[in-house]
Amino acid sequence: MFSTVIHLAEAPPQLMPARELMAFTLGSHILLVPFGVALPFITLLMHYRGLRRGDPVALKLARRWSAVMAVQFAIGVVTGTVLSFELGLLWPGMMGRWGDVFGLGFGVEAWAFFLEAVLIAVYLYGWRRLKPWTHFWLGAPLPLAALMGAFGIIAANAWMNTPRGFSLDSQGKPVDVDVRQAIFTPMFGPEYWHFVVAMFMTAGYVVAGVYAVGWLRGRRDRYHRLGFTLPFTVAAILTPVQFMVGDSAARAVFHKQPVKFAATELVWDTDTHVPEYLFGRLNSDGTISGGIKIPQLDSILAGFKPSTQVTGLTAVPESDRPTAVQATIAHWAFDIMVTVGSLLILLALWYGWSWLRHRELPRSRWFFRCAAVAGAACLLTVECGWITTEVGRQPWIVYNQMRVSEAVTGTRAGSLWAMLGLVVVVYVMVFGAFIAVVLKMRTRWRIADETPAAAHGAPAPEADTPYGPRNDPGAAAGGAVSAGGCDRNVGGAS
Repeated sequence: MFSTVIHLAEAPPQLMPARELMAFTLGSHILLVPFGVALPFITLLMHYRGLRRGDPVALKLARRWSAVMAVQFAIGVVTGTVLSFELGLLWPGMMGRWGDVFGLGFGVEAWAFFLEAVLIAVYLYGWRRLKPWTHFWLGAPLPLAALMGAFGIIAANAWMNTPRGFSLDSQGKPVDVDVRQAIFTPMFGPEYWHFVVAMFMTAGYVVAGVYAVGWLRGRRDRYHRLGFTLPFTVAAILTPVQFMVGDSAARAVFHKQPVKFAATELVWDTDTHVPEYLFGRLNSDGTISGGIKIPQLDSILAGFKPSTQVTGLTAVPESDRPTAVQATIAHWAFDIMVTVGSLLILLALWYGWSWLRHRELPRSRWFFRCAAVAGAACLLTVECGWITTEVGRQPWIVYNQMRVSEAVTGTRAGSLWAMLGLVVVVYVMVFGAFIAVVLKMRTRWRIADETPAAAHGAPAPEADTPYGPRNDPGAAAGGAVSAGGCDRNVGGAS
């Protein structure tokens, strides 16, 4: 507690509202990122299956997922733009001094954003207007654009964790910038792949969870089965991969950011044979309250042997390390992330065992209950991952180069608190509108599935196949001819 008081006493009054505003907007935006990064790939995978097998159910799912993808992208534009402005408005010290060094990452992300917007527009437009395979291949670059956007953002964040690619002049200003080194920092690879796999896992589990809920409510048709199976398979395959990638990323933190590692593992003094604490709370005197202590495990995980020396928080001055409260927050976030990941491995193994033995989904309702919750659990781990990354780095905004307090804006604290309140209200409205639109689309699709034909022989909304001319609701005969054209197109695509 004493160290926390010292940090707060030295901090400018506007630091706390600036951090809270940034944390809220980043925490809100990160919930949408998995769908922006991974949903295009899952949609195109379903699209390919529909074309390759002449499967109208798969094509219907792909078209509907593309609509959700577009709505999500529109909301992501709002939240992402807010974050871009906040970097300059809330942290002018960092952007003014270091922007020339690591700013290229944001430039790459901006180009990827515009490219993705164009590709989404073309993809949505092409459902009823382009030849099937032409439409698919025009959408194929979408996942690459999403990965390029992630590349830019992670490059910037990895640089903040392990800054390099510059020299400092006599006044402490960065000069002689090496762009390649500034982008490909020691933490870039581990952080990027850990992030990307997490996004694909999360999107897969969230999409599958929607159909798991439908399955639990008695909707056992092929539409729900396929809608569950494909995204869940993607997520299940990536779950053990993510566990290994995450372990590699944690070991990279051990080597490149030892003080952050000490915070996430609650290591007070540098030592060997360091125990692992599951949860627990770090006190200002270095003692740990609560939690489960596993002797020597932390050293084993860090260096594969009990004699591995782990750097403690006391290896650096008190002003250069996270406070006890910050270390506890980072530790809990890390432990929650690992715990959820371990449980998801069990769920993936359950699914894989059933599929390999019986070539069918598990029959237990408990499996589908767990699958329905898995998406929300993954979103929680995404939040925890960013908390670990950002809180564990404190008090540095640029690791060992610039403190957060040195980068913060000079705007009055009261104005920042008022801005935070306004942003919260706006975000509640924006996310409320997003949920309302998605629920409206779901209702429309359900009506279409339950109403095979409307009055006068015209097809129900969204009930026709995705390719071919639109049906004419004014004449039954015309509708029949158009439907036939759709069938020929789908058959030709197969």
